Amino acid sequence: MGGRNKVSIIGAGNVGATTAQRIMERSLADVVLFDIIEGAPQGKALDISEAAPISNSDISITGTNNYDETADSDIIVITAGLARKPGMSRRDLLEKNVRIVKDVTEEVIKRSQNSILIIVTNPMDLMTYLSWTVSGFSKQLVMGMGGALDSARFRFFISQELKVSVENIQAFVLGGHGDLMVPLARFSTVAGVPVTEIMEKSQIERIIDRTKFGGGEIVELLKTGSAYVAPAAAITEMVEAILLDKKKIIPSAVYLEGEYGIKDLFVGVPVKLGRRGVEEIVEINLSNEEKGEFYKSVDRVRSGVEEIKQILGQK
Repeated sequence: MGGRNKVSIIGAGNVGATTAQRIMERSLADVVLFDIIEGAPQGKALDISEAAPISNSDISITGTNNYDETADSDIIVITAGLARKPGMSRRDLLEKNVRIVKDVTEEVIKRSQNSILIIVTNPMDLMTYLSWTVSGFSKQLVMGMGGALDSARFRFFISQELKVSVENIQAFVLGGHGDLMVPLARFSTVAGVPVTEIMEKSQIERIIDRTKFGGGEIVELLKTGSAYVAPAAAITEMVEAILLDKKKIIPSAVYLEGEYGIKDLFVGVPVKLGRRGVEEIVEINLSNEEKGEFYKSVDRVRSGVEEIKQILGQK
């Protein structure tokens, strides 16, 4: 593959394929798109490759059903997993995805001992914990994509409400990736001014609610399928920050060892991403109300991790 960076994406569904496309368009790395379905990753890789001349990108995109092609990856993105089907309980889905992510992690780390893992499969905070446990990698090298997406949604909704450029907006979201996430209005700014100074409380609450259920809103509209363009953009932002050593602050699910008063869990907090992975966890002072919301979110993640331990037969 020459001297270029290499990113392997496990799961060639909409999220995986769109991520490959975005990485190609930015010429960030050669991409291997893996899936167990024969022909699917090959077909999508070919389609993306044929767009490369229009994007002036010389990177290679390989579709494969063989894990060996993922060897020596710099970054591995795990999107593989099942979506919840009608009549399937949350526990059923969890058990199936635990099996999938455990197997995938074992296969990829055999071939890429020095890679960084970005976990996307839902429930994301729990799957990140699982992948980290299975991999034996250091906490700097395993992270979950959730905060980057949730923050982008929050920023978009603020820009729509205020009719200002998204470029002027910074937004902060903490906690688990789901309806208990904590979008922090106090730390979200428009051209440096906190949104709490320029928006009514009712406006802010409405936007926070919409952010929390952002994924669900799209699922409801699509009827079949779920969001994939914004998730792929969020993954690509993380990949770029790492490969280009940008030291960019991006909220991600990372392993906490006492930060924010939390231990032994992967939870979404602001982190500095660079070539060594999670290079720093940024701690911010939360008000009592914000702490209350945050810990409620953390409690749900903690009970999910207990379930995973049960499924894996750990006590």
